[in-house]
Amino acid sequence: MASSVAEAQQEREELRSMVRGLCEREVPLAQVRRLMETPAGDDPAVWRRLADLDLLGLVVPAEFGGSGGDLLTLVAAAEELGRGLVPGPFLGTVGLAATALQLSEDPAAQQAYLSRLVAGDLRATVVAQDQLGRWAPAAPTTTATSTGDGWALTGTSTHVVDAVGADLLLVAAQAAGGVGVFAVQTGAPGVQVEALSTMDLTRRQGRVVLDGASGVLVGSLDRGREVLERTGDVAVVLLGAMQIGVAQKLLELSVDYAKTRFQFGRPIGGFQGVKHRCADMMVRVEMARSAVLHAAAVADAGGSGLPRAASLAGSTASAAAVRTGSDAIQVHGGIGFTWESPVHLYYKRAVGDAALLGTVADHRDRYASIVLDD
Repeated sequence: MASSVAEAQQEREELRSMVRGLCEREVPLAQVRRLMETPAGDDPAVWRRLADLDLLGLVVPAEFGGSGGDLLTLVAAAEELGRGLVPGPFLGTVGLAATALQLSEDPAAQQAYLSRLVAGDLRATVVAQDQLGRWAPAAPTTTATSTGDGWALTGTSTHVVDAVGADLLLVAAQAAGGVGVFAVQTGAPGVQVEALSTMDLTRRQGRVVLDGASGVLVGSLDRGREVLERTGDVAVVLLGAMQIGVAQKLLELSVDYAKTRFQFGRPIGGFQGVKHRCADMMVRVEMARSAVLHAAAVADAGGSGLPRAASLAGSTASAAAVRTGSDAIQVHGGIGFTWESPVHLYYKRAVGDAALLGTVADHRDRYASIVLDD
């Protein structure tokens, strides 16, 4: 048993090294800056490269072209993608859409979409935000009406991650029989996806407006809410890993700068205030990493403790990334605010990610309610 655990850990570290090398070679920061100014926001060639390396199918069963791996392995890859600020719909396609399809236990939908997601031929996301952009899978603002041979969906959701450029939307909608997940093609009549102007230019968000759009029910109405809530928990863990990557890079940038920036004839890293700030940053990053790895292990075990573990991971990772970004700007001084410095890019990603699938307060409130109920 000990040997198999050690081997699994070694494989994850090898994967981490491979993904880091990919990011540094094919998506250096100069390329990230160029891509975030383009309408698409990412490089299709890099997305194809991620698919070729099976990073899009790490946790997808082999029958659909994936590796059938665990979330712990995917977390290792996601952390490096966050560290590199790699643009692209990884969170929406892999964290949300692929997870929802697997949990739906709908053979037809899985056969139609999963293999294409793994191959990089289909970009997708889950639409479960309300009109204010809050993640609200239990109370969707979109309604689904049966048309006899299908469903018509009407509603508006905003700040939907990776909606811009998506081919498929898995929409949470309230129907007569409960909450369901409905597959909607973005090019179909009655579907409008508007790109939003956001603080973080490296991650696209959109406003989804459905006006009688045709949808296909994925799974069943009696399990829709369960699927959406667990999908959200898995995505929060994956997002947390990416936030750790952001915080880790901010820490590294700060330490490197503190070693080379001189004041009063000595590196600023020699001053006690800077030392303590960097030490606090490292402690926050490691605490968040532990919380995310614990949540991933809980998810892999398939137990009922995922909601609590995911809420802890989400709150810890979001708080760590934002606070580390703020501290990194302080360490860098005036240069940290400039466009030329990479610090502001990571800080903006940290702030944007902290609101995607629930705020720190949302996660803490949920965690508290679960603990009190227990």
